[in-house]
Amino acid sequence: MNKVILMGRLTRDPEVRYSQAENSMAIARYTLAVDRRFSRNNDEASADFIGCVAFGKSGEFAEKYLRKGMKIAVVGRIQTGNYTNKEGVKVYTTDIVVEDHEFCESKNASSEGSYSGGNAGRPEPSAGDGFMNIPDGIDEELPFN
Repeated sequence: MNKVILMGRLTRDPEVRYSQAENSMAIARYTLAVDRRFSRNNDEASADFIGCVAFGKSGEFAEKYLRKGMKIAVVGRIQTGNYTNKEGVKVYTTDIVVEDHEFCESKNASSEGSYSGGNAGRPEPSAGDGFMNIPDGIDEELPFN
């Protein structure tokens, strides 16, 4: 079984491209900073920076709603690969192929952290309960229900 569950903060806005096929598909790439449970030598807390890629509807969702600094949970699988770069050196890759995204805190909480994005097209926080109101009409777009 190949199943991964991660929780962390986006290090930057997702980079989204669209495939060149007849039915183009969104491909979103982003990096999650995932805190390590234990630090070495009792030093400062450390994190792993894990590359994630989301395809199709999940990629479109990432493009619309995910921003630098947001805390999200990701469910997916590990995928390894390799390619030869321009210098002829073989490069090995490891990515998480995202199956589901989930918000892990309210927008208010993330704005107190490092989230600094605007509000255009993103969910609004509701009145004081700590949950986001999902805009009407995007139920079909949500990769989780």
